Amino acid sequence: MKDIRSDNLDTLWDFGDPAASAQRFESLLADIDAKQQPALRAEAQTQWARALGLQDRFAEAHRILDEIDPGIVDASPRVRVRNLLERGRVLNSSGDKAEAALLFLQAWECAQAPELDFYAVDAAHMLAIALPPEEQRHWMEKGVHRAESSDDPKARGWLGALHNNLGWTRHDAGDFKGALQSFESALAAFQSNGKPQQVHIARWAVARALRSLERVEEALGMQLKLLGDLDALGEKDGYVHEEIAECLLVCARPHEATRHFAQAHALLSADSWLSAHEPDRIERLRALGSPR
Repeated sequence: MKDIRSDNLDTLWDFGDPAASAQRFESLLADIDAKQQPALRAEAQTQWARALGLQDRFAEAHRILDEIDPGIVDASPRVRVRNLLERGRVLNSSGDKAEAALLFLQAWECAQAPELDFYAVDAAHMLAIALPPEEQRHWMEKGVHRAESSDDPKARGWLGALHNNLGWTRHDAGDFKGALQSFESALAAFQSNGKPQQVHIARWAVARALRSLERVEEALGMQLKLLGDLDALGEKDGYVHEEIAECLLVCARPHEATRHFAQAHALLSADSWLSAHEPDRIERLRALGSPR
């Protein structure tokens, strides 16, 4: 890993496996000469801390961040912004959202140079997570504006996630038309620069907004197309079955809906987080999926 530079440091990340990511950053730090590459070392420390925080190893993450040379933080805007972001993320994940938001705001303010667009959008994204609901939309929209106006492809790569998050904020507020517009923007962004799973989720969200707009036949058609694509790949998605069932129920086709509710229950009840946080939803799927 000796050829790792600041501009490709993030290639060491696998957000689906933070433990392996932490090991890679720790190994990289053993190869970096603190005197010859102090900024790269400091930046790698921020990412090691982030990987530890994602494993709820908060004390260790704080220790790594505290070990970063303050002189390097002051001398490098990029290191300063990344240090603020990761300190904020560790605090946010450990439950101190108010203090985290202050650090994310500092990161936003420190990332105003064009070459820091990616981190500015990251800061806006995190502010929309850490702040109270009434302030979230403002920061989502600021993040979208910064990403759309940037010449940095990495910054523009945030657009799918930002539009998706804005879509759910609008949907939760009852602005279903606005939600559909945001979800369609997210889909376009992911189709241009995203992974197949991101495109799948974006298509699902568009269909979900259509159901909320009472355009149920369109929503059902989209969800059935998603199901066909999944079947062709030998994959399953309980959320797709759930939406198909809900659409069929609205369309007065309860017998067809029962099968999809049952499949949704079988798949989604296996999700420990969903079962713990939305037990009523899981119970509804069970009840509507039971033959009568």
